[in-house]
Amino acid sequence: MALSLSGLDGRAVARHVVIASFLGWMLDACDFFLVLFTLDNVAHSFGVSLEAVLLAPTLTLATRPIGAFVCGRAADRYGRKPVLVATICVYSLIELLSALAPGLGVFLFLRALFGVALGGEWGVGASLMMESVPPGWRGTASGILQAGYPAGYLLASVLFLLLPVIGWRGLFVLGSCAVVSALYIGLCVPESPDWVARHKKGQDAHKGERAPGLLAVVRNNGMLCLFAVVLMSAFNFMSHGSQDLYPKVFLGLERGLPAPTITMLVVLYTLAAMAGGLCFGMLSQRIGRQYAIALAVCLVLPLLPLWTLPHSVLWLGAGAVCMQFCVQGAWGVVPAYLNELSPASVRATFPGLAYQCGNLIAASTPLLQTAIARLCGRGLAPALMVVVGGGALAVLVLTLLNARRQRAEHGLRMGMTLSDGTGV
Repeated sequence: MALSLSGLDGRAVARHVVIASFLGWMLDACDFFLVLFTLDNVAHSFGVSLEAVLLAPTLTLATRPIGAFVCGRAADRYGRKPVLVATICVYSLIELLSALAPGLGVFLFLRALFGVALGGEWGVGASLMMESVPPGWRGTASGILQAGYPAGYLLASVLFLLLPVIGWRGLFVLGSCAVVSALYIGLCVPESPDWVARHKKGQDAHKGERAPGLLAVVRNNGMLCLFAVVLMSAFNFMSHGSQDLYPKVFLGLERGLPAPTITMLVVLYTLAAMAGGLCFGMLSQRIGRQYAIALAVCLVLPLLPLWTLPHSVLWLGAGAVCMQFCVQGAWGVVPAYLNELSPASVRATFPGLAYQCGNLIAASTPLLQTAIARLCGRGLAPALMVVVGGGALAVLVLTLLNARRQRAEHGLRMGMTLSDGTGV
């Protein structure tokens, strides 16, 4: 039986919620990266080309918005906790079935289903966490949640060392053990108190009448929805642009670094990414979400030459560590920022759907960067700087414009309050 707020100290409950949300996102990311690490092994096992298996991560990315919508709407209607538990159980089962796939067709179908669960987990977990922790914890909790993604990458890297022993199917079986986090949520995490209060209020006041649906929210908040999707597209161009081609293509093929050196650099900048998310998430609690994001992306811009132009391992490593600290630092504020922007009735749907739609739009990042590199004829470095710098600049402009709009709206509300005497 789940623990309730009345039977347990609120801070202890908040800690359980943060741990559970982090675990869910970390293990979800780990399962996703296990596929990327074993693409050639899967292709060899099924007797197909690597290009055929590359369709698997593409399908996973393409179906993520579906999961964000379906799981988010279910969580807004039936509660955060049961949907989060169901989502984790589903992606764990899919990971296990992927290990048993008899051929490529079944494997690709399962990876498309996995994308639905992957897309649903983040939004539901973020809404549960942001509605359950004290307001003063939100910045830190946001950074911890977002650190789950690079943590999942690190975990997948460690598990990948077992490949010669247990094979790719064995790795997928290990990945399915993520289901233990669903058990932890079921035993230790209560339902979002905010959702419970709104659900009870809606039943009492409207006798079962539904809260405004997603389409109604979109109609009434069209500019907000457009802003969120464009912002998350820019965020994803910045993130994917700094990660996807950097290790193997840029460091390996262009700079000629050996595999052990690349692995060392990847571990270092992944740890920096986790630290950056936590630091800027905490900072956002003091200076505001928009300004923490703006500061992080401002630091990205002058780091671009250090990140791409050196040839020595020392300077490349310094640039990569600083770059990921700032890029993922900005990302560390995103869960809190999107949840605080979201209308309450769709808080499980809005952030996740905006995130996954932006991710889908930015899925072409590697193709865009290779096209720019061919056009410039000077290697991948200019393409990396253009895409990441463009994404960072777009994030900076959008967040500052939104901050200005919110200040103007706040000033207007204060003026109206004073004019009618209610503020005196």
